[in-house]
Amino acid sequence: MRPFHRLRSLRPLRPLRPRGPRRLTALLLFAAAALFPAASPAAAAAPTPVPGQLQPYNVEAVYSSGISSGGYMATQLHVAYSGTFSGSAAFASGPYGCAQNTLSTALNACMNTTQDLQLAKLEQTTRDWSAQGLVDPVAHLSGDPVYVFSGSGDTTVKRPVADALADYYGRFGARVQYNRTTAAGHAWISPLGPNSCTVTQSPWINNCGIDAERELLGHLLGSVAAPSGSPGGTLIQFDQNAYAPGGAAAPLSLDDKGFVYVPASCAQGASCTLMVALHGCKQGHGYQGFGTQFVDKAYLNEYADTNDMIVLYPQAVATATLENPNGCWNWWGYLGDSAHARHGGKQIEAVMGMVRALRGSAPPPVTDRVTLSSVDAQDGYVKAAADGSGAAVGTLEDTYGLALGRGTDSKVNRTLLSFDTSRIPAGKEITRAYLTVNRSSGSGDPWSSPAGNRLVVDVTTGCVGACAVEASDWSAAATVAGGAQIASFSSGSASSTDLSAQALGALNRGGTTQMRLRFEAAPASTAYLFVNKDTPVTLTVEYR
Repeated sequence: MRPFHRLRSLRPLRPLRPRGPRRLTALLLFAAAALFPAASPAAAAAPTPVPGQLQPYNVEAVYSSGISSGGYMATQLHVAYSGTFSGSAAFASGPYGCAQNTLSTALNACMNTTQDLQLAKLEQTTRDWSAQGLVDPVAHLSGDPVYVFSGSGDTTVKRPVADALADYYGRFGARVQYNRTTAAGHAWISPLGPNSCTVTQSPWINNCGIDAERELLGHLLGSVAAPSGSPGGTLIQFDQNAYAPGGAAAPLSLDDKGFVYVPASCAQGASCTLMVALHGCKQGHGYQGFGTQFVDKAYLNEYADTNDMIVLYPQAVATATLENPNGCWNWWGYLGDSAHARHGGKQIEAVMGMVRALRGSAPPPVTDRVTLSSVDAQDGYVKAAADGSGAAVGTLEDTYGLALGRGTDSKVNRTLLSFDTSRIPAGKEITRAYLTVNRSSGSGDPWSSPAGNRLVVDVTTGCVGACAVEASDWSAAATVAGGAQIASFSSGSASSTDLSAQALGALNRGGTTQMRLRFEAAPASTAYLFVNKDTPVTLTVEYR
């Protein structure tokens, strides 16, 4: 599509649907359709959106699907929250975490093939994040149905990239069905597609003479009834601001409008499946008047009516800057969201809020927040041998920034940060807090030396010793050791995981809170990074 345009806790039993008298009717319809295959169905009148709100339904299982950037987001949702999602379908996209927070990698490895996408590394990152609790346990993926589609005419996301997606899921034991038999261009494939099969052009919905929705739904659900001739449910337009972390959709490149299609049976209390369907770049409702074309032509609403399936259509929107001018879903870490593919990712959490609302679990209440910059006069770093001996205060902060990891002098560096946490409003309950750091420069990968090394955050109520940085700060005890961690990142900014409950309790509401950033293990050889040279580290605190 040019959609990219260069620029379980206990899991629900998977239903074999439909049931009872509805099942008999559906099987007869399905058999008739198989005996007398029809030409592409005539486009019936699409339902007109009606204003409303998300409300709970009797949802027994949740799946994701998407095209292009939406395919990447569908996979991110499935992997990050595999305890919630029971399977996924992706058209024209690649493996989880492919971009590794870098736009050039997204373009050259995850769309084109001029750069190795490092599948083994993506697998290991997923396993590491699972072990660290940054995504749900990867064991949930075993046995999950996954549908992958790639057309030989797709020059936007090339065939080897989709091959890697199928391979990626296979490494975790998922049951992959891979359709690579058509000459399709870069598009969602639908009998209602206005485009011929091989083209790549707006609205990026192509008719290839097959019913891809029957394929994907049959694989995900186990069985599928023939679609209705015309959608008979209700298409509800709702406010996405209510589910955006911080209460505002636009700063996350999300539209203020989202849509959900609810069949009459689900509205009346039937046990239903929930499908989260994600458009590609330039296919969002707010993109240059595109409107509901994806919602209307994806050929999911017709199957929803006869298979007791609610379809949620979240909406991304273009930014006014060059961060995301085409309204893509966040799969490479734009707007500084280094957590975009895991728990805490801003768009992922917004969609999860919508899913929880539809399942009967209300989204977390919108909270207020304060963002505190570290106190530059009290920040610094300390270097020492790996055993802590010979500690000394670092002297290169003004030149390079605050050091972390093993430097060229073989010393191991740890960074001290001070925050005036008395600015958190009195009488408020702290619900969440996290750090955001900006990388200035570096060398090597201290997260992989040794493998699985972690950059952790120690939290001290008050100051570690004196509030000024001292050599003894390198090994001084903290109030809470390892209260958060920061995943590997090679450029730009990164946010930590949320501070643990113990670390939140250690925040000093009456004055200073100091935090120490350190690698759990001393890198075996030179591997370091500098942070905070031009942009202060921030502590964001949410409260209610």
